[in-house]
Amino acid sequence: MRIRRRIIDFARGDDLHYFWRLYRLQKMAGRDGIVHDILTFLLSRCAHRHGGYIGPDTVIEGGLSLPHGLHGIFISRYARIGEGCRIYQNVTIGEADRKAPVIGERCLIGAGAVLIGGIKIGNDVKIGAGAVVITDVPDGCTVVSQPMRILTDADKQAEKVREAWKQQQNDPGLS
Repeated sequence: MRIRRRIIDFARGDDLHYFWRLYRLQKMAGRDGIVHDILTFLLSRCAHRHGGYIGPDTVIEGGLSLPHGLHGIFISRYARIGEGCRIYQNVTIGEADRKAPVIGERCLIGAGAVLIGGIKIGNDVKIGAGAVVITDVPDGCTVVSQPMRILTDADKQAEKVREAWKQQQNDPGLS
């Protein structure tokens, strides 16, 4: 089964096995020297081949999941990504004035989301598809579409109550 999955990933262009191997080697090589420069070049070419970019100084603290490969993903060289994060296709984690987002652990970033500037994304945050995030997001929140809204657990409960009330008002059979 594992061989079948690797063949399918390779055929789709999602096989990032060699990319992550190069990434780990580059981090072990240190920041100076010809070995670091060669590995950075190879990483950039590999990422370009997969249709994305991960900056050479990006800090990924392990366990990054890219379900759709690097397709359209841009991660700034100044970004820091916590452990256990999942990033879908066409996500931009960009910088402004050499400051990029710091993303906490176990975050989910939906397709087409944009995170810009020196912001802090807390742990266990979900960022919906197409959301543009330019402010800090606390732990455990969900960020959805435009205009950006941060939903806490209390907001989620209140939204459910409002939706149930609207359905009751619109359904004449319940009266």
